[in-house]
Amino acid sequence: MQPLRAYAFLPAVVALFATPRAVAADAPPNVLIFIADDMAVEDCGAYGHPHIRTPNIDRLAHEGVRFDAAFLTCSSCSPSRSSILTSRYPHNTGAHQLHLPLPAEQVLVSAPLRDAGYHTAAVGKWHLGNAVKNQFDEVKEGEVDQMVPTLRDRPTDKPFFFWFAFIDPHRPYQMGTIDTPHLPEDAVVPPFLPDTPAVRDDLAMYYDEISRMDANIGDVLAELDRQGISENTVVVFLSDNGRPFPRCKTTVYDSGIQTPLIVRWPGEVKPGTTQALVSSIDVMATVCDMAGVPRPKSFQGGSFLPMLDDLSAHGRDAVFAEHNWHDYEARDRAVRTPTMKYIRYDYNDLPGTPPADAVRSPTFDEMKRLRDANMLTDVQTRPFVVPQPKEELFDLTEDPHELVNLAEDPAYADELHLLRLRLDHWQRETDDAPAAARRPDGFDRESGEPLRQRR
Repeated sequence: MQPLRAYAFLPAVVALFATPRAVAADAPPNVLIFIADDMAVEDCGAYGHPHIRTPNIDRLAHEGVRFDAAFLTCSSCSPSRSSILTSRYPHNTGAHQLHLPLPAEQVLVSAPLRDAGYHTAAVGKWHLGNAVKNQFDEVKEGEVDQMVPTLRDRPTDKPFFFWFAFIDPHRPYQMGTIDTPHLPEDAVVPPFLPDTPAVRDDLAMYYDEISRMDANIGDVLAELDRQGISENTVVVFLSDNGRPFPRCKTTVYDSGIQTPLIVRWPGEVKPGTTQALVSSIDVMATVCDMAGVPRPKSFQGGSFLPMLDDLSAHGRDAVFAEHNWHDYEARDRAVRTPTMKYIRYDYNDLPGTPPADAVRSPTFDEMKRLRDANMLTDVQTRPFVVPQPKEELFDLTEDPHELVNLAEDPAYADELHLLRLRLDHWQRETDDAPAAARRPDGFDRESGEPLRQRR
């Protein structure tokens, strides 16, 4: 297939994204990507959380550009990471379902950067399979304690591209993660979760892992400062999907697909915020432009360098997201504009069960208890409801939590029609064909325990 014409509906934006800014050939920047594992956009101080302690993420936002409308192509660990690194939609990577390895023919951003003289390394959570490891000079799977040594021991005669992937704040959680734990009263409980002590305790322990990750980020930033290379290092922070709670991770609601995105590039990018709509497939296209390296033809994303140069510049007119098998079978598709969201559920006969680790969580146990006592609100019952609606439409200006489905509201018939067409067009353009057959669930939807598959 041909690379996606990502901005076909907005020619001016196509031109804006397609024109790379020149980078000095004699001083290509280092690039360091931090990616969190299951962190919601609002769960750090930089994005307005009143209690989570994230001084280092906040510092990056203060010194860089904070994107307030950045969205992932899916809300599932390995498919999202594969999509980011290849600048391709999940269904175009060959790794669209959880745990599927990336095929060897997929081009990671590290390959053209290495060809251009960069030293490349991936440290921490990998989750992409073995076939593409050779596209990095180094792959160190596992603990984050290898991040600072990798930075310290790198070849100093080359620029570097480092992918530093945290395991925090992925479940399971435990007490004692940090010296000063967050308290239940620190929790900000969204309306689609019940506000009870059990849920608040669960959120507080999730916050603790975010603070632990933030401290690790601080260690790496301190090493950049110690080596005197912060000024020529682009630092990017983002997440792979939303928090591991019901109606967040593995959904195409904003609580699942909106990501923090912070870009710091001293001397090149002035600090500030932008409302430009961007997709996670744009990140590595932008990195290539920053490095002065031609983007691979396989890339489907566009560069958001114009948004970094001019914080008032417009981004995409729409972003697209998908959800496929992740512990449980699913096939959801969504298109989001700055003001509206349209979702289509191809398998609406299945409930919107959260990932298995969230099913095994104190929060889901509490929701099951309240469900059985008929004490959940309508929106809180959604993970249990069968059938799901075939379509959902949300007015994000009036309903940012996506609580009121307007798909059957005659007043929104025009918006529904146009967004159906947009989603249809995207699916045709990207060869998003239906699966030949459904894949069995891997876990029980009520308990989260593994299922023994028939041979």
